[in-house]
Parts: sequence; C-alpha cells; structure tokens
Amino acid sequence: MTVLVLGGTGEARALAQLLCDNEVDVVSSLAGRVRNPRLPVGAVRIGGFGGVAGLHVYLRTHGVDAVVDATHPFAEGISANAAEACRAARIPLVRLQRPGWTDNTGGWIRVACHDEAARVAAGGSGVFLTTGRQTLDRFVEPLGKHRVVVRIVDPLDGEFPPGWTVVHARGPYTFDSERTLMREYDVDTLVTKDSGGDLTRAKLDAAADLGARVIMVNRPVGPPGVRTVATVGDAVAWVLEPAVSRI
Repeated sequence: MTVLVLGGTGEARALAQLLCDNEVDVVSSLAGRVRNPRLPVGAVRIGGFGGVAGLHVYLRTHGVDAVVDATHPFAEGISANAAEACRAARIPLVRLQRPGWTDNTGGWIRVACHDEAARVAAGGSGVFLTTGRQTLDRFVEPLGKHRVVVRIVDPLDGEFPPGWTVVHARGPYTFDSERTLMREYDVDTLVTKDSGGDLTRAKLDAAADLGARVIMVNRPVGPPGVRTVATVGDAVAWVLEPAVSRI
C-alpha cells in the first residue's frame, strides 16, 4: 500500500513516522517554500505537482492508494487541488487538520482575511506580525508608517518600510521568549492566523499577559465533501481501514 502525505507540518511528520512503523509505504510531499525544512521519515518529494492535472497524473503513475492532506490549515490551493485530483482519480482522501485555537480571554478580534487584519491592526502603535511571508504584501500599505515587528523563518528579498523590524526565527517558542520580545518592541497588537497547535501558541498567552490586542485571521473553509480528522492517530486509523471503508 502506498500513501501520499501532503505535508510540511508537525502532524505530517508524525503521521509519516507512524505509517512507516506500520509498514506502510509513505511518500511525503513538501511544497519547497521553506529553506532547510524538517524532513519526515520515508520517501520525500519537494515541489509542486503542476496543478490538479499534474497531481492527477502523479497519483495514477505512482500507484498511490490513498492521500492524506496534512498541509497547513491555510494551504488552500493544494487542499483544493487534492480534493479535485483524488475525486477524478477515485482515490480516497482525508484531511488531517489540527483544531484551531480557543480564545481564553474573550477579547480576540476575529477577521475573515489578511486585508481586514491589516485595516484593524492600523489602529495599534506597535504591531507584532506573525502571519507568514506569503501575506506580507497585504500589510505594507496599511502599516507602512507603523512600528512593526515581522517574524519569518527565511530571509526575504526586497526592502521593508523603515519602521519595520524583521526577526528570523523558527518555532517552537516559549512563553518567556515571546513575552520578552513583545516587551522589548513595546507591542500592543499581535496579528496572527488561526494555525492551531502548541508550536506557536505561546505568543497568544504572552499577549494576554501583557494586555495586547490579538487580531486573529480565521481559517478558510476547506473543500466540500472531504472527510476531516483532528489527530494523527485518527489519520493512521483511517489509512489502515479496509479500502472500501475509506471511500
């Protein structure tokens, strides 16, 4: 049995390990957007498929029996492509998506998109921006004259507005380090997206402790008709089910 794991997350790496432990042939696919990514066990491919058509060809020519979409909750493109390609190839698909974060303060400002997040954040004076490199362009104009701390994993080409500070770091982060960073840069507004999980949760706890606003970008709605599980164990159980039960 061959399983294609669309990965790039901690859950995807854990899933690959457990499937290999159960003697399942696993191929993990990474988008290749992060330099020096943490690689899972088993076979790994890096790079895109070439849209729905390319993924459909890959599924057929590589003898894939099942697909687990364990990409980031905001990876809309590949999730949509996987749903369409698997439907066309008649290959079972499951979405492994960790639960979103819960607001324990009752004060988060939830927004529908990054553009709305940028407009709301413009009301702050010191902004901590942690939405990732692919969305930075949405914030440059609304926050171009603000004092902003941007945290990203890999360096970016190009210039940032003069009032912006860029911090390169990779999680997990601790409560103490997040609190120290936010105090050092006098942050009063945290902008993030609802990634979920423990890897980057500490910034939310630090913001609550310091009384900073939290602007949370809600997750996009996933492809219709795709079964979703919340834990790695549930995904393993799905893979090990008889084929007729997975469909």
